[in-house]
Amino acid sequence: MRNVMVAAAVVSTLVTAQTARAQQSGPADVGAGRIAWFDIATSNLTQSREFYGKLFDWTFTPAKGSDQAVNIVAGGAEIGNLRVADGKISPFNGLVYVQVTDIQASCKKAKDLGGLVVPGFPANLPSGTGAIAIVADPAGTPIGLYSRTRVQK
Repeated sequence: MRNVMVAAAVVSTLVTAQTARAQQSGPADVGAGRIAWFDIATSNLTQSREFYGKLFDWTFTPAKGSDQAVNIVAGGAEIGNLRVADGKISPFNGLVYVQVTDIQASCKKAKDLGGLVVPGFPANLPSGTGAIAIVADPAGTPIGLYSRTRVQK
């Protein structure tokens, strides 16, 4: 349960990072069950950009609306986000987003399987490119969900 609370504590930062990188086209359609996006948190954006750039040959583009985040580019496509951590770095400051077909159905299924949907989710991305959610498994480990379809309210 503590892990879930940690996940909930970073929710606003994750939504800010997702909002900052949201583009008209959104992440690539990788198919349900595959990793669509990821966030890496850092206490030193400049140092981490240099490290990951050299390690993986990544380049970076400015994240819209934030001077605390950059988009990670590999092979000409934005694949993730490198952002300044909100407070102390913990194992839950980074998050992987798995693409799902129906985010509301996936959130319901997570609950039915004994998991938890972090309060405030699912949420539509402000760019109109889909929706995200953060769920925690029964052990409290968080994971992100991404759907190219917006939440129908």
